[in-house]
Amino acid sequence: MNIALAQVNLHIGDFEQNTLKICHYIQRAKAEKADLVVFPELVVSGYPPRDFLEFSDFIDRCQKSLQEIAVVCQGIAAVVGCPTINPEYKGKDLFNSAVFLSEGKITSLHHKGLLPTYDVFDEYRYFEPGRQFTCAQYQGKKIAITVCEDLWNIGDDPMYVVNPMDELAKENPDFIINIAASPFHYRQDKIRKSILVANVRKYGIPLVYVNHVGAQTELLFDGGSMVLNAQAECTLQLGFFREDYDVLDIFSPSTSNPKPCPSVDSVSEEQLIHDALVMGIRDYFEKLGFKKAILGLSGGIDSALTLVLASRALGPENVRAVMLPSQFSSQHSVDDAVALAENLGCPYDIIPIEKAYRSLEDTLAPQFTGTTFNIAEENIQARLRAVILMALSNKFGYILLNTSNKSEAAVGYGTLYGDMCGGISVLGDVYKTQVYSLCGYINRDSVIIPENTISKPPSAELRPGQKDSDSLPDYEILDKILFEYIENRKGPAELVSIGFDEMMVKRILKLVNTSEYKRYQTPPILRVSPKAFGMGRRLPIVAKYLS
Repeated sequence: MNIALAQVNLHIGDFEQNTLKICHYIQRAKAEKADLVVFPELVVSGYPPRDFLEFSDFIDRCQKSLQEIAVVCQGIAAVVGCPTINPEYKGKDLFNSAVFLSEGKITSLHHKGLLPTYDVFDEYRYFEPGRQFTCAQYQGKKIAITVCEDLWNIGDDPMYVVNPMDELAKENPDFIINIAASPFHYRQDKIRKSILVANVRKYGIPLVYVNHVGAQTELLFDGGSMVLNAQAECTLQLGFFREDYDVLDIFSPSTSNPKPCPSVDSVSEEQLIHDALVMGIRDYFEKLGFKKAILGLSGGIDSALTLVLASRALGPENVRAVMLPSQFSSQHSVDDAVALAENLGCPYDIIPIEKAYRSLEDTLAPQFTGTTFNIAEENIQARLRAVILMALSNKFGYILLNTSNKSEAAVGYGTLYGDMCGGISVLGDVYKTQVYSLCGYINRDSVIIPENTISKPPSAELRPGQKDSDSLPDYEILDKILFEYIENRKGPAELVSIGFDEMMVKRILKLVNTSEYKRYQTPPILRVSPKAFGMGRRLPIVAKYLS
């Protein structure tokens, strides 16, 4: 059986274009003699549609698109993901379904049984879990059709009370199809592949897996769709971070001697994060109809990395760098910023802020009389820069990129309505130590980011001689504690037990928890880690724990 895998990049709610793209790939697969073409989870609506699923008009348009797609399925079958209506009065109104289309109509529905409700997932909010699992029949083959999480109960996960594949296996299927919307993080592909391999080894039949690709605001999907033969060997692998398509006869004798498939196993973490962020920026701008970005380029490492990533995503001519030196800025920071902009070919401006700062200082003099220079004056500088950047954004149609990293966001080392402004946070899920590694990856063949930017001690340059180390522990130590607390959810006692200094642990965790109110007001963060700030980490602002 010739099966086409259509790994597509969709736009949530763009029913006209989504339907055209799906129909295009069906017609292409038919022209290439495929018997069946498989698309990702909720491909008709785009994933995740979230509360759009509560609008009856949105669901009506999903059903209309589904009928239009079905008409194209003449002489070929397709499996597409789509929300479908639950006819029962009790329970949720919708199912998350894999729809089997053939002969110009819907021939069977296969509802997702395991609905993830953890981290970035909230599917019980919208969907009723499927409780009956039946194979599709096509061209004399029985097909076990599953949706993403349905294959993830391989180890009898106590979170779930059923294993859909165990139920489907009772019908002796010939192969498995799994349509998915599995978001990227830098460890996900290895985890995902181990789950798929475990399923094939358990049930002893081939598996066709088709994943989403592209960015949906903060969620990034890496693709990596694949086919595994009955020996759990990869016989086909689609690309990562790009739309892709291919056809394979899954029962051909040649699949017993598969060629090595491309994989992220041999790709560095830095390259994965780099490629994911470039895709995330590009899709955010394209899907919202934006063309140009702007950012404050300080001469520091975070803004330098953001400029490189944005220029690769949007083209250097579409990314405007603005240097905003104050009386505390060093000349080498300005020089480094200029050198980087010229290396990349990005347009840039130098707009000193000292005059504006002095004006505000004079305005506030009656109120500030008798006080000493402190964080108030530092924050004025950061907010002045944001005012200028947003003025340019409004005047010329730029979208401001936020350049804060995860380490800073974690401990509140940033100014609300200042350097925390922006339309999208590029590095908000990238620790400072990872920022350095990414810059090393970018400079692996030639110097793009000036070496001085990388080697000099990091500083906000908001007062004379300021360094990050004045306020924060060394990033090598800070990031290790943050990772254990945020990603691994280790509490203070556990952190001390594995060797971290107790006083430092208390200090850092207090900074993290008392800064939650700041993170509630930051832009969406491109997610590249297993636990990012935002929708996947929901903590109360007003809480006593560790404060």
